[in-house]
Amino acid sequence: MVGDSLIALLLLLFDGLLFSHGANSQGGQGPEWYVVLPMDLAITLPLVFRRKYPLWVASLVLVISIPHTLLKLGLGGMAAPLIALYSVAVYVNRRQAVYYLIPLVAVVSVDSALVSTGEEWLSIIVEMVLVAFTWVLAEFVGARRAYRAELDARLHLLETERDQATKIAVAEERSQIARELHDVVAHAVSVIVVQADGASFAVRSQPELAERAVQTISRTGREALAELRRLLQVLRSDDSPGSPNVPHPDAASLAELAERIRVAGIPVELDIAGSLGGLPAGVSLGLYRIVQESLTNTLKHAGQGARARVRIRRTEDVIEVDVTDDGAGRAPALARSGPLPGGNGVIGMRERAHIFGGSLEAGPHSSGGWRVHATLPTKLTP
Repeated sequence: MVGDSLIALLLLLFDGLLFSHGANSQGGQGPEWYVVLPMDLAITLPLVFRRKYPLWVASLVLVISIPHTLLKLGLGGMAAPLIALYSVAVYVNRRQAVYYLIPLVAVVSVDSALVSTGEEWLSIIVEMVLVAFTWVLAEFVGARRAYRAELDARLHLLETERDQATKIAVAEERSQIARELHDVVAHAVSVIVVQADGASFAVRSQPELAERAVQTISRTGREALAELRRLLQVLRSDDSPGSPNVPHPDAASLAELAERIRVAGIPVELDIAGSLGGLPAGVSLGLYRIVQESLTNTLKHAGQGARARVRIRRTEDVIEVDVTDDGAGRAPALARSGPLPGGNGVIGMRERAHIFGGSLEAGPHSSGGWRVHATLPTKLTP
């Protein structure tokens, strides 16, 4: 409002100077000051609020400009309506400006015709040129404002999309780390608990068996610790110097995994048809984790005397993984009790399969035990 107040003040002072000059040159003839001053104030003061109330100010200024022009009180009768037209076009919209332009042209034409100076047509032409110039200026400024508003909106949208993309990336990274932690910790702890229970029963009667169990606990704990260090290295920095760089397990480690489960007390039959070499790193890791989680669940839930079988078939396009256990005869009862919700391990396996465009099914089967069937593509498409 400071700039608009200055415009109104300058227009008021200019009309005041014109009135003083006219009064001196005409020898005191013409309207008195107590008529001129209120009229000048009435037509200039509303301009202070032209941005806040453009339509009200434009209407008021247009009405007051009629007697102001007829009394020949200065430029305010023409300048104020033009400023009001500019304000409506810029701060409201083009339609309202057109609605205001029609009566403005009519008032200007009538006032010019009534104030006869012998050159009213020239006066009308000059005033129409001023109206046209004001309209063009308002269109230009309005277009600039719309352009800047569009840029601000697009920048805000880009910032929002960037924030959303960052949140999604963080959520995906956290989900991946959670899956890795679950697979590593759940498998290692399950093996350690089973071996520790066996060692506690055999420590007096079969010390050699207890010693082997303790060695298995030690080896499993070291492997889990190495994988946890790898995950922590990823969380800290990709280029952290001096940190151990432990490779990801892959399909080539399945034989070692099966042997570890056998040592833990679950006989595992591993049947692999086709070479597992040359697989994408993510698919190879996903295959290992699915088998690992399936055997870990067998170790935790199948009970004593259970057996497990891992069958892997590789074709040109997909790898089929089938992990079954007899569940020590428990699965038929589970199957009759209704569908079972997938736990965190099943959810993690299903997510791993879906990431690469594969599928996974897990649940009890009628012949007894539990079955996990997954398919993974051998080639990843971008």
